[in-house]
Amino acid sequence: MYKVPEHEPDYAFIPDVETPEKNRYGKAIDLLAGNDELKGKSLNINGDNSIGDNPNRYKQHGFYFNADNCIACHACEAACAEKNDTPPHLAFRSVGYLEGGSYPATQRLNISMACNHCDNPVCLKGCPTRAYTKFAEYGAVLQDPDICFGCGYCTWVCPYNAPQLDPVAGHVSKCNMCVDRLEVGLKPACASACLGGALDFGLVETTPENCEQLETQIPGFPDPSITQPNIRFQQQRSLPREMTRTDSTPIKYVRDDQNAKPDPEVKGGQSAYHSAPLSSEGKKMQWGLGKLSSRENPLVIFTLITQAVIGAFLVFFLAPVFGFDAFNATNYPLAFPVSLFVLIGLETFALVISTLHLGRPHRFYRAFNNLKYSPVSREVAAVAVFYNLLGAYAVLNGLPQLFAWLPGNVLGFLQQAAGWLTVMAGPVSLYFMHAIYRIEARPYWNHWQVLTSFYGSMLTLGAILAGVFMIPLLGSTNIDYSGLFDGLMWVMLAGLVIEGFGLYRHAHYLRHATGEGQAAHVEQTITFGKSYWSRNIVFAASAMMLLWMLLMSDSSVIGWSAVSVFVVVAAIIGRAMFYVMVIPTTMPGAFFWKNPLFQDHAREAGLAEMQQVGVQVETH
Repeated sequence: MYKVPEHEPDYAFIPDVETPEKNRYGKAIDLLAGNDELKGKSLNINGDNSIGDNPNRYKQHGFYFNADNCIACHACEAACAEKNDTPPHLAFRSVGYLEGGSYPATQRLNISMACNHCDNPVCLKGCPTRAYTKFAEYGAVLQDPDICFGCGYCTWVCPYNAPQLDPVAGHVSKCNMCVDRLEVGLKPACASACLGGALDFGLVETTPENCEQLETQIPGFPDPSITQPNIRFQQQRSLPREMTRTDSTPIKYVRDDQNAKPDPEVKGGQSAYHSAPLSSEGKKMQWGLGKLSSRENPLVIFTLITQAVIGAFLVFFLAPVFGFDAFNATNYPLAFPVSLFVLIGLETFALVISTLHLGRPHRFYRAFNNLKYSPVSREVAAVAVFYNLLGAYAVLNGLPQLFAWLPGNVLGFLQQAAGWLTVMAGPVSLYFMHAIYRIEARPYWNHWQVLTSFYGSMLTLGAILAGVFMIPLLGSTNIDYSGLFDGLMWVMLAGLVIEGFGLYRHAHYLRHATGEGQAAHVEQTITFGKSYWSRNIVFAASAMMLLWMLLMSDSSVIGWSAVSVFVVVAAIIGRAMFYVMVIPTTMPGAFFWKNPLFQDHAREAGLAEMQQVGVQVETH
């Protein structure tokens, strides 16, 4: 049990005050009301099975931040780092700020933020390994780094940048509400260390002394409806109409005079798009190719190969159904099974590559632990089902001698059943794959275009992969494969049209959005503008070329191969942009601290080698 220091000041203890029955989200503040039989269990903190005597042990607690009092002394950060012994490149609590006004009448709004131990913890639901638990004790959302395998999905879904992925240790860790201090009635270390009386802690929906407001949002704070966070704010000092982030995120917060609600807008506004290639800040359109590499590179490879393999199998299996006898397996008793096993080999490679995205790749098997809630677990399970069904189909068709003991009609039934089940499992697995990216905290991803992109790639890349297998084979025989070209080109054309329509509607949606969604669109049309438009032009030109060859009956291996190469390159660039252009609804950083642009500069200039800079040298 935590030892209370001698002469601990009164303000360091949590006051025992009355609370309403429910919070503003309609959730009970007494988390075990009517379940007294569940009370009296130990949290086993540091192996101690003692039970704290806090009278409000089973009520939801939360932080209180008075922005008017914060002086950005960073005492809360220092106390948190000392208490949790965090390395310099991690911070469970960080202080960022916004600036507004014009000289000499400038103002600054400081924001201290850590985990908000939400009523709807999206980190808990998203984690595939079930490393998170929301406890009835204090309503704390705790995370076990030993269970975590470092996928980082919780860092994607959390709007507050609370979970911290340590690329050195290979796992995530975060604020634990200092539950050891709560057990003896003390506030968390950060709240106890605050010099200006800005950061406080106690029972949620209760107002600390000398405070008046219980707001759920201030400028710079993401939409609280995403997670229903247990933090309340006070901010009464008059602020300029516009407050701008000082980090590299192109976001400003504009107060609506009608309802005094701060809404995020893009720095420079809509003109940043309409004045391309120059934004209102004078930025020229760039290629941005050097910025396309990220820790998500394994996911770029995994998603594209998986979609191509699924599409190729659909072509192999369904082409004879639609009358393309050139794909009939009976014509190629050796080549067809070999093609199936090559598909299995490609998907095996993709699955192995995907584990390199993890901080602890050897613990990949834990991805199945949260099928009830986690989109990651469901995607992994769905892809595994497709992979095993594909293997079953390949073995049944490629090694029928292993099943000679079965009656012929039974073997035929099993072959067809495995094939049709694989046909269904492939697109279903891509649906679960797309669900991973429907994240409210990442507006750029949270659009149905992700699904059209994945299905479009399935058709386009799948047809290309099928053609790579079959065209050399058919070219060495006397079989007429002109119909094959037509079929493959129609499939590719359908994929390009589907993906192109999704990209068009996505761009329209982002142009009319606000905040991080529109900011991401500015990034893709300015920072990656040349790559973005080149990808779009290649897709459009490829679709027109395919349509022309189909209408003119002028199909050729050379023409089809050229189109295929351009489409594959454009797909790789587009998928890489998909991962690097997203701007999350995270908390503001500072000019040096929690600023992605400064972090990149520190790595390039060698400043990251100095631990006191607080920038991690490794990105994964």
